Amino acid sequence: MSQDKATPLHFSRFEFKYVLDQATRESVEAELGHFVELDPYVQGQPGHRYFVRSLYYDDARFSAFHEKHDGLLTRSKFRVRTYGRAIDDPAPWFLEQKGRHNNLVWKHRTPISAAIDRRLAGDALTRALMGHAAPSEVRDRFEIAVWKSRIRPGVLVDYVRRPYVSRFDPEFRLTFDAELAACAIDTLFPPQPVMRGLLRGYTVMEVKFGRHVPAWFHRILQAHELVRRSISKVCAATEALGLASADT
Repeated sequence: MSQDKATPLHFSRFEFKYVLDQATRESVEAELGHFVELDPYVQGQPGHRYFVRSLYYDDARFSAFHEKHDGLLTRSKFRVRTYGRAIDDPAPWFLEQKGRHNNLVWKHRTPISAAIDRRLAGDALTRALMGHAAPSEVRDRFEIAVWKSRIRPGVLVDYVRRPYVSRFDPEFRLTFDAELAACAIDTLFPPQPVMRGLLRGYTVMEVKFGRHVPAWFHRILQAHELVRRSISKVCAATEALGLASADT
């Protein structure tokens, strides 16, 4: 799948998250079929889903982690994202900055040249990213954060995603993220990663929209008594791996 086309380089929208057990996920997905369709980019993929791998940056105090847990209304984080499972997978890399301002979620990304050495780790990887990311405000802000806040790569998060889009409103999208796993590492493709499973048996459903949630989806939420959760995959990973705690 050409993920460089599947996701825009820049967007801002609202995002609501819900955590579903397997039975609830299956029931919700069955009901959604009347109103949504699979994203065209997964129509030919096995299981109608794709793999996502992200390497997250934070500083020595885990400021991004604590800003999320403290509920700061304006915050952001940097990550490197790809869609390949192996180091020789040709899937593109992106440098991304994702953040929140009040209730609005925004993301900016810039592509990374395929010439980058995919074996790099730590500071060597960071320097290579600054040299191989396409010129953009994302790269500029990343460089400032590296030198000013001393952010470093430290948490690798994997999951598989099944995306849907509304039949009636292209701005209304849903994704189902499952098989979450993470490890404390400073490279995208460690030689022998020991991944720790997160939220075993559960799926994170993300609802993404530009203006409002349609009435039909409200009815599904009410029927299954679904309650929004303020959950971050990287924060869950950081805490599960013992790197930082909301209590400290």
